[in-house]
Amino acid sequence: MELTLLGTGAPDGLPRPDCPCAACASALGDQARAATALLVDGVLLLDLTPGAAFAAARAGQTLSGVRQVLLSHPHDGPVLEHPAGLPAAGRVPDGRALALLDGHRVRAVAMDAPGTGYEVTAPGGERLLYLPPGGAPAGLEPEAKDPYAMVLGDFTGRPDALARLRAAGAVGATTDVVAVHLDHDVPPGPELHRRLAAAGARAVPDGTTLVVGEYHAVPDLPRRTLVLGGARSGKSFEAERRLESFPEVLYVATGGSREGDTEWAARVGAHRERRPASWRTEETCDLVPLLDADGPPLLIDCLSLWLTDAMDQVEAWDDAKWAAGGERALRERMAQLVEAVRGTRRSVVAVSNEVGSGVVPATAAGRRFRDELGRLNTAFAGECEHVLLVVAGQALALRG
Repeated sequence: MELTLLGTGAPDGLPRPDCPCAACASALGDQARAATALLVDGVLLLDLTPGAAFAAARAGQTLSGVRQVLLSHPHDGPVLEHPAGLPAAGRVPDGRALALLDGHRVRAVAMDAPGTGYEVTAPGGERLLYLPPGGAPAGLEPEAKDPYAMVLGDFTGRPDALARLRAAGAVGATTDVVAVHLDHDVPPGPELHRRLAAAGARAVPDGTTLVVGEYHAVPDLPRRTLVLGGARSGKSFEAERRLESFPEVLYVATGGSREGDTEWAARVGAHRERRPASWRTEETCDLVPLLDADGPPLLIDCLSLWLTDAMDQVEAWDDAKWAAGGERALRERMAQLVEAVRGTRRSVVAVSNEVGSGVVPATAAGRRFRDELGRLNTAFAGECEHVLLVVAGQALALRG
């Protein structure tokens, strides 16, 4: 099954008309995207993009063989253009199937938002799933449990849609995940591709032709990632975003609870509110057993609070006790943690504070914490395939 993407953008396209934002201003050349439309084997057109006939011609295709046009969502953007000679556009009711004369079979998949998803099966058996903008499957039929060869959807706006498909087994290790309906809420260029790669997905320019079922190197997902940043840099949000397209994440909160501290409770509540409902939370600083065990991905937030607890345990704040064995005990705990990171088979995203770039702490204990956190970050980063530094909400890849 051959698929040509006549457009890969949101319904309003990218850049949006008259939008002055930075993402739209930089969406030039092959970063510009028409509204998403898919031409399947030259006979089936999913959605319409303005200037569809010209878009097909630029891609080396023609719409003359199209026998069915299906819409996946209400077209509230530019006026819907219907090229002469094309069949009337329609939609298939949820759960119903449509058989094309050339042997393709289309089944409508119910969404949790206005719109219809389409499962397309080629005469040779290859299957793809196409989701509308802003939509995620409301449920998958038993026949959809086997992984699709390709899925296309709004995975920047609805990463939870990809998580649902993975949880249902509809997206597997070899599924080609292609992001479409791309809008200006994600900067184009390297940042777009970096975010998609973290989810095991990719984006392609308008006019690209793909072969469904053909081997494609799925983006490698780093097993271990360390996200560094200063206070309010966006490091926790970046770490959460890296796993939001995966189900059953275990969020490990090392800060615990602080009785009577309303400000801390508000911070914890804000973090909890933005996590997907499918994630579990465990409040603990005992990280080694979690890293040694099998299970879903871990999000550890954060190493600086883990270090605070470890220094409490060995009484490292006291100069005399530090010199009398506290330093050795702390280094042993750090070495055990780093060893567990090296040997883990789980996917891990850890958050830590980047310190040492500002004012020198006024106390010996403060300087000790700064120094030990620097050592911990260095050792932990040494065991990670991917290391990010977040500054003002912008992620800079230091490794990977």
